[in-house]
Amino acid sequence: MNKKFTTKEIVLSGLLLATGIILPMLFHMFGMTGPIALPMHIPVLIGGFLLSPQLALLLGIITPVISGLLTGMPIMFPMGIIMAVELGIYGLTASLMTAKLKLPSIPALIISMIAGRVAAGLTVAVLVQLFGIKMNPVMYVKGAIVTGMPGIIIQLVFIPSLIYAINKYFNKAAIKA
Repeated sequence: MNKKFTTKEIVLSGLLLATGIILPMLFHMFGMTGPIALPMHIPVLIGGFLLSPQLALLLGIITPVISGLLTGMPIMFPMGIIMAVELGIYGLTASLMTAKLKLPSIPALIISMIAGRVAAGLTVAVLVQLFGIKMNPVMYVKGAIVTGMPGIIIQLVFIPSLIYAINKYFNKAAIKA
């Protein structure tokens, strides 16, 4: 697979990666914790709508890893691993749903959120088997959904609107060029 990425895609990936590191810090400054507001999920999901599947997957994987290394959030084991898989699947699924299946943003977003949570649960199950961590995969996913409900609502309200505005801007800019 020798896909060449455009400068625009690479710059956008870097911008979304930086946003994925800075946004959680801003949320924490105002007392909104990551598991509740899910700020790191937002730029990764946006990347899923704007980037190729390969870059969206990579963005989702490296955002929590680099954030963990630079800021200590998330803690690398086990949360950094779980989030790398979850966010990677978010980005990949959103990209595939929109680029390949041409789904509108809201159904693509919901499918991506479900796929990411399933992947997180499966990752927890693997970590339980390999390392004996004391987590229940089903309870982890259930808890993540209940705790993260404010963030899920934020994502469902703002991401489709933001994607619409970004696409409208880029289409308008392409017409002028």
